[in-house]
Amino acid sequence: MEEKEFDYINVIPLVDIMLVLLTIVLVTATFIVQGSIPVSLPQSKYAETKNVKAYQITLTKTGEIYFEKRKLDLNGLDQVIASLDKESQISIFADKSAKIQKLVEILDILKKHELKRVLIKTELTK
Repeated sequence: MEEKEFDYINVIPLVDIMLVLLTIVLVTATFIVQGSIPVSLPQSKYAETKNVKAYQITLTKTGEIYFEKRKLDLNGLDQVIASLDKESQISIFADKSAKIQKLVEILDILKKHELKRVLIKTELTK
């Protein structure tokens, strides 16, 4: 038997696969942009609406505390937290080089005022 050399490559199956992948990407991107699957919600006359405010506390590596980009000390933070609604969401951005004692003091203030919706933001490692 004699082997034949290829004169050309059939790219039609490759194009078919690429079109399927493109369709999948476009459909997925539509859901990501909208944030969720679109639904029509039922209506209610007496539903209770609650706007939960989210706040940000930043702890720098030098130990400085910022609440919503405003520099505060622990006493100032205590006063601000005391005035917040207990359902407020707090996100803590603490530098990985910051002293853990400062972070614990911030968490103590949040616990003292019974704020339970607290997040410590992290980066996802690869």
